[in-house]
Amino acid sequence: MLDELDRGLVHALHIDGRAPFSRIADVLGVSTQTVTRRYRRLRAEAGLRVVGLPEQDRTGQAQWVVRLTTTPTASQALGHALARRPDTSWVKLASGGTEIFAIVHAEDDSRPSRSLLLHDIPRTSGITAVSAHLLLHTYLGGPTAWRGRLRTLSDEQRQALAGPAPSPDSRDQVSLTDGDRVLVDALRHDGRAGYAELAAATGWSPATVARRLADLRASGTIFFDVEVDVAGYGVTAQALLWMAVAPAHLDQVAATLATHDELAVVAATTGATNLLAHALCAGPADLHRYLTRRLGTLDQIRTLETAPVLHTLKAAGHLTPVAARPGFRAART
Repeated sequence: MLDELDRGLVHALHIDGRAPFSRIADVLGVSTQTVTRRYRRLRAEAGLRVVGLPEQDRTGQAQWVVRLTTTPTASQALGHALARRPDTSWVKLASGGTEIFAIVHAEDDSRPSRSLLLHDIPRTSGITAVSAHLLLHTYLGGPTAWRGRLRTLSDEQRQALAGPAPSPDSRDQVSLTDGDRVLVDALRHDGRAGYAELAAATGWSPATVARRLADLRASGTIFFDVEVDVAGYGVTAQALLWMAVAPAHLDQVAATLATHDELAVVAATTGATNLLAHALCAGPADLHRYLTRRLGTLDQIRTLETAPVLHTLKAAGHLTPVAARPGFRAART
């Protein structure tokens, strides 16, 4: 379990993933050395990592939710193979190890990662069913983190860490340049990489990297997410919830679900089930109470399918060299 200082550090990184440890230390009331030691320990023991990601609504990059039903003998190898792909994120083993969940990223709506969706998957043995759902709108998730990790710092501490909010006048879609994509790719590995390291990746000077990164953050084109094992917050039961809601009630139901502390993601998708959520609960009994006492009161939800999550093989960022090994098992949200 994470202690109060650990949780404060994670909360601080959610507010500003690139905040200097000295500033985080001032806010938490400890030394810079203490924050540095805690960060290194959490990286080694709890999978803590900051990753830089493009804001999908700003960049026009389509996301496809892919569900693969597999034979039990094929799921592990296929899941790890999908996790190693650069165009995937949030690869999970679910439903007793007979289902794989993944997000597939495409450059735009017209190119839905054709090699994965239309070519590679049908030729892979061990797959008994495939479905792909275009992610239409995210109500909770992405830049909006799970509330369970955002309860430690006071309002005053949050304000001390928060930078300027993206300008409301800069919400139009933008096209990332080739250099921007290289920069974001490097940040998917390590959102706290130094300017010299990012300069080596992009071929730009450190000063150019600093300016471009500041511009992308100010416009809301990229944001920084935090990966960490949710078991440290007492979560032992995770489930993907696939719901069917009448289109006339979809916005209302999704907005309501986005206020539930048990959920880390709420998103509208195409398909027979048009609302997807990711539940994080203390245990099976808490998940049951949530399903029956909260979701069960929403009559607009016509059907509900629950898929328990066994392991998260890949989170939002690229795999690290250690995580890329077939035997590695992650345990993030």
